[in-house]
Amino acid sequence: MTTVNEKIKSIIDSNEIVLFMKGTPDAPECGFSMAVSNILKHLKVKFEGINVLESDELRQGIKNYTDWPTIPQLYIKGEFVGGCDIIKEMFEKGELKKLLENKSLLS
Repeated sequence: MTTVNEKIKSIIDSNEIVLFMKGTPDAPECGFSMAVSNILKHLKVKFEGINVLESDELRQGIKNYTDWPTIPQLYIKGEFVGGCDIIKEMFEKGELKKLLENKSLLS
């Protein structure tokens, strides 16, 4: 049986950009998830939105996996980048765009 950590690692490894969020990119169920999702859409990057509300195991598992207490959580090419406040700040300073460019994820 796959552990929740193995499942999370597999999701992160198989997608270049993953947003663990409440709800989906088209129907976010919390303002913070919506904010990060909208930033990624604004930057026109393809990302995988993982709805943690579908599973308590996943919702708790991702917090344990990253040792980060809140959702959403953004991963880019396997690396944990941060939650809503960090992503918003990086976006406003142009750092998020630069990171995505450096990882060849912006068209």
